[in-house]
Amino acid sequence: MESRSPQPTNVIRFPGARMAANPRRDQKSLMDAVYAAGSLPIDAGDRATKAMAARLTISGFVVIDELRADGTLRRLRPSEAIHASTARPWHVSKPSGRYSLVDAPETDRELFAALQA
Repeated sequence: MESRSPQPTNVIRFPGARMAANPRRDQKSLMDAVYAAGSLPIDAGDRATKAMAARLTISGFVVIDELRADGTLRRLRPSEAIHASTARPWHVSKPSGRYSLVDAPETDRELFAALQA
């Protein structure tokens, strides 16, 4: 049986309950919400959540589709997501596979084409 001696500590507990995780507040919660639901819409003006989603897409954890004016979705590359404006809403979803060329924009497919020797 262990006995604890009363030693002074430099850890101070702040009063009040801790706030629960919020998908709009941190990257892990955002990724967990996307993976649990399959996808998550982000409002056009939600700059903070868009920045978190852009960071997650750089790492390959999520994919981002921008909702166009005609209602169609356009997949954003990570470089586009970083510089995207708040003009259009986003649809963030989990990637269908780790390395899938189906998700790559048509303009980038030539980068992955096999080179003939």
